[in-house]
This record gives sequence, C-alpha cells and structure tokens, in this order.
Amino acid sequence: QIAGFGTARSTNERFQFLLAHGQTGLSTDFDHPTLTGYDSDDELSESEVGRVGVAIDTIQNMDQLFHQVPLDHIGISFTINHPAIVILSMFLGIAEKRGVSWSSLRGTVQNDSLKEFFGQKTYALPPQPSLKLTTDVIEYCTKHVPNWYTVSISGYHSREAGANAVQELAFTLAQGMAYVESSLERGMNVDEFAPRLSYFFGCHNDLFEEVAKFRAARRMWARIMKERYEAKNAESMRMRFHTQTLGSTLVRERPINNIARGAFQALAAVLGGTQSLHVSGYDEAYDIPSEDAMKISLATQLLISHETNVTNTVDPLAGSYYIESLTDSMEESARKYINKIDEMGNGSMVKGMLKAIETGYLETEITDSAFQYATDIEQGDVVVVGVNEYHEEAEQPKEIFEFDEAEEDRQMDHLKEVKRVRSNSEVEQALTQIRKQAERNDNVFPGVLQAAKSSATEGEIMTTLRQVYGEYTDPGVF
Repeated sequence: QIAGFGTARSTNERFQFLLAHGQTGLSTDFDHPTLTGYDSDDELSESEVGRVGVAIDTIQNMDQLFHQVPLDHIGISFTINHPAIVILSMFLGIAEKRGVSWSSLRGTVQNDSLKEFFGQKTYALPPQPSLKLTTDVIEYCTKHVPNWYTVSISGYHSREAGANAVQELAFTLAQGMAYVESSLERGMNVDEFAPRLSYFFGCHNDLFEEVAKFRAARRMWARIMKERYEAKNAESMRMRFHTQTLGSTLVRERPINNIARGAFQALAAVLGGTQSLHVSGYDEAYDIPSEDAMKISLATQLLISHETNVTNTVDPLAGSYYIESLTDSMEESARKYINKIDEMGNGSMVKGMLKAIETGYLETEITDSAFQYATDIEQGDVVVVGVNEYHEEAEQPKEIFEFDEAEEDRQMDHLKEVKRVRSNSEVEQALTQIRKQAERNDNVFPGVLQAAKSSATEGEIMTTLRQVYGEYTDPGVF
C-alpha cells in the first residue's frame, strides 16, 4: 500500500500503522514540489507542501521518513521520476549512515522519466537529459546496489490519464525498450542490468481484458528481450510487475461501492500474474485515504491471498478460448503501436520515444481515448453504477482524511534549521562537482550522492542540473 502526506514524521506514522496491520513493503508518494524538483520554501511550492504526498527536501527528511524501519528487512518503493536520482541518493546515504549494506537493500525507484511527458506530467527536465539520468541510475545501481530495481516502467499513469488497455500495454513496453537501448548504448551488457527492471500497471474494471493485458505483457516482454536484445539470462526476460487499482475508476456516489471495484480489479491483477499489489482506498474520490480505507485495502489483499486460493496456480485462466483469443488480440494491437514508434526512430526505440513525446503523438492518442471513454459514459454506452445508471447521491464517508494545515510550516521550519547548521562550503563544492559531471556527460550519481550527504536540498541539486540541461516546454496538445 502506498502512503505519503505532510511531513516525513507524519508519513512515518502511517508506515508504522501499515506495518502493524500486516504490510510487508512500503511504497512512498511524494508531494508535487518534490516530484518536480523544488524545495518546500520555493515560491512555486506555496500551498502544495505535503498535500498529495510527503515533502522531502533533505537527507534529514529521509532519515525521519524511515525512523525505526529496518531498511534491510522491508521492501521500499519510491514513486518519483525526474528527481529519482536525488531521492535514491538520500536513501542510500541514510542506509550507509546506519551501517546497512547496500547489497542488502530491496526495493524499487520508479525512475521512469519518459512517461512523465504524456502520463503524470510531473517533469523537471527535458526528455533527453531526463532519460540520461534514468540511465545513470541504472548504471550506478547495477554496479553498487545489486538487489535494487532501478526502474519501475509505468503504464499506470498513462491509464489514469485516459489511455485504453492496448495503449497502456504498448506505450509501457516501448518505454521499457527505450531504457534497454539507452543502457546498451552506455556499453552495458543486457543480462547485466535487465533482471533489475520492473513494471507498474494499472488495473481497470474489465476483468478479462485486464487479465489478457497482463498475460500479453509478460509474453511480449520475454520475446522482445530474447529476440531483439538477445538476452540469455531467463531473469532478463521475466516481467516482474506491480499493479495498482485505478483511482480514476472510483466515484463519489456511494463510495462504499468502490470497495467492490477495488476487489474486482485486484483479483484481475492476481489472475494476470502480478507480483505485488496496491488496492486504492475506497474514499480516494474525496481525499488521501483514511486509516479505515487503508485497513480495508489491506484486508482485500489478505482475503484474495488466503481465502480465494487463486494464488495456488500459475496463470489460472490459461487455455480458456476467450482469454487466449483476447490475449492474442491485445498483443497484435499493441505491436502495431510499438512498430509505429520504432519507425519514428528509424529502428531506434530511444529516438522513436523521444520523437513521439516531442511531437505530441503519445499525448494525442491518450487524449483521444480519454475523450471517447468520457463520451461513452455520458451517452450511457458504458455504465458506471451510481453515476449514469442506478443513481445515488454522493455521500461523504464517515471517516475522511483531514490535512493538518500546520504541516507546511513544520516542513519550512525544519528546512530552515538544516540550512542553518550545515556546511555551506561543502554543499557548494558538491553542487559544483555535479555541474562538472553533467557538462562532461559523465554519470552524475556519485556527485548527487555526495551532495545529498552534505545536506544539499533536492531543489538545489535539481536547479544545478537545470542550469546544464535546461527546462522543458510542453507542446500543449491537450
């Protein structure tokens, strides 16, 4: 289950709550300033600090976030992309401080730079340099953090933005292919880094379509890695993926019905072969999930795991005429999209994805799909219970998350204190090193790590990178 709001201390309390109720891994959501590479005291961050996730400015915040969490015994996930190199450096810094070997760390950093431009839209740098930073993380962690998943190649955000199942499948695999090719261009061996790539999908309401999507994804990735990239290691061909039930399917009309929606979507993900799962809170159409919603989401996973017996066999729907036919159809349709993007790059998926982003092709496809789905609901061709059929009045849940307005001030005070006591000369020296590494086109991870350990803020590090790489202007397709 994902968690993140307010200050690091507040989110740590939610982490402890989840662990006490049976959670075996922790996934972290960050606020909008952190996602886009700005500090809490930046004027652009006003009224956004801690709102949609936790505010992390410094390595001290990271230490607070994982207070009394055994880093070498709990799987950790960071849902962040362009500043992923900064957040992961902070995490490695506190592990080192606590005497925890990097080789014992298990977890994932999303680090999926490309999907930011047509999915979540929390970009901080232009496409080319952000892809370069993603590859820096892959290269550094392959050498120094061997059990860490270096990218969570994400279709979830495209699906939340309005992509249909085929588009989610195709665009996500294309992203993965671009990361593989970027790493190969860096001189790495495919079997050296590919086993530590992972995927992240959303799960919508059409149960059989979603199962077919997951089956097609696993099959396609294995073939792509074996045939196109000549992987030899079976682990390089394995698609390990996390699934989150889709928040965009949750409605305010009788929100308790969202419990059933989440359960059906979670079941589809399990039947499709997911390795890990997040069930969105039934009250997310109102706010950050309440503790009651998180208990129900956790219970949903436990019920599927222990009482349905669906986990006792691999690929339980294999052989069904309908499922096999739907899987084949899904793969054929997705391959057409992938081939088109490949052609845009003249056989280079790196160039193809960059061109598809810069021309607005991907965003246009997703926008058209989102518009069609909304039209289908308005016209009644798609039934949403309680919304366009079987009408219900919106009723606020009895318990709802209440954001503490004082959290922003607490974060600002803490940041001010860190800046007061740190060695500013060490910070400046570290930032200068990052700038030099970026200008030489070196891997900047060592410089970012040193800067994080010297208490440089995320915003200071990202500003340094922006000075070299520039900023991005969205083509404004939508």
